[in-house]
Amino acid sequence: MSLAAGGTGVAHAQSGVTIYGVIDVPFEYVNNQAQVAPVINPVTGAVTRQAGGNKFSLEAAGGMSGSRWGIRGVEDLGAGMKALFVLESGFAADSGQISRAGTIFGRLAFVGLQSDRLGQITLGRQNTSMYETLGNFMPAKFAPLFEPTVALLGGTASGGGLDNAVKYTAVAGPLTMKAHYSFGAGLSKFGLTPVAGQGAGEVPGHAKDNTAYGAGLMYLGAGLGLAVTYDQWNPAVVPGSTGTSKKLALAASYELGRTKWMAGYRWGQNKDAAGGTLVRDNFWWTGFNYSATSALTLTLGYYYDDRRTLKTNAAQPDVNPVNPWQLSFIADYALSRRTDVYFTVGYARNSGLNLDSPAIGFANGAFLGEGKNSQTGIATGIRHKF
Repeated sequence: MSLAAGGTGVAHAQSGVTIYGVIDVPFEYVNNQAQVAPVINPVTGAVTRQAGGNKFSLEAAGGMSGSRWGIRGVEDLGAGMKALFVLESGFAADSGQISRAGTIFGRLAFVGLQSDRLGQITLGRQNTSMYETLGNFMPAKFAPLFEPTVALLGGTASGGGLDNAVKYTAVAGPLTMKAHYSFGAGLSKFGLTPVAGQGAGEVPGHAKDNTAYGAGLMYLGAGLGLAVTYDQWNPAVVPGSTGTSKKLALAASYELGRTKWMAGYRWGQNKDAAGGTLVRDNFWWTGFNYSATSALTLTLGYYYDDRRTLKTNAAQPDVNPVNPWQLSFIADYALSRRTDVYFTVGYARNSGLNLDSPAIGFANGAFLGEGKNSQTGIATGIRHKF
């Protein structure tokens, strides 16, 4: 749906507003899933799991895409300059509930200016540079079922979204550069519950608390794709005392005929405020998309997390963490340009699906049952874009 109005006073000025969205609902089966999250001993780091079983449900997060609706607008200011805005709200299509409690536009909410020569600057809640840079290099393009998005990005919530952010984007032929800075991403960036004085950052006297920044450089041309991107978040569990969460990723892709191959590596390190290492891992992935027909696309992805350190506090003894891996398959059939049906399977070893584990605070909700070391998910669903 589009609404447009001509400019007033300037012949070349135009403005337009578009309402858009996606509704995606899969029916899912998962085995070996506990009803509640495992309990982590804060002193020893030991994980206590509950008994698990099979689960049949409609999946709230979506299968190929997170359900959402939004409003975007642009105004031509002349001389190659445009004003723009985006407001986007996520919701659970199985219940109609807003995805981010208490926030109407929890996915995106920003305004900005775009110049043909100087690039684009935007202000507000928006995606991280890493999320947007790596999207072209992920087999399932960050599909909720089954791609380990949270494990890769380090727990960034709502599609890698950050509050209080400034972002710059520039495009020059096949090159795209992005950089962002958040004045206060908040503890909710990792899905954690903030306490008084810690939530959004931007606290007088504590300028570094909960800040975040990053950048990405991407090349897409002649079938070859290359990317490098960095992301850092400075969480303040105690006001005035910040830890660090750092991620650096490299990725490549190549298109040959009907097949697009892709692979990548992400280095990660989380430290507490005293400089003690809590998480240190090397995340690898590879996969391909194959256009079997004009309507049918097949996707296969493999993900492996080489965990060197995994603690809930730096005083815990060093142990050799188990390394989880996952294999994912998608068959997606387009009924039209806006509607598709899909079948997807995920198998995870040494963790819950999407590499759910203490490393990400069990943020995916794929709680592996007691005595189990693998989990399988099968889903089929319908997606409609408007």
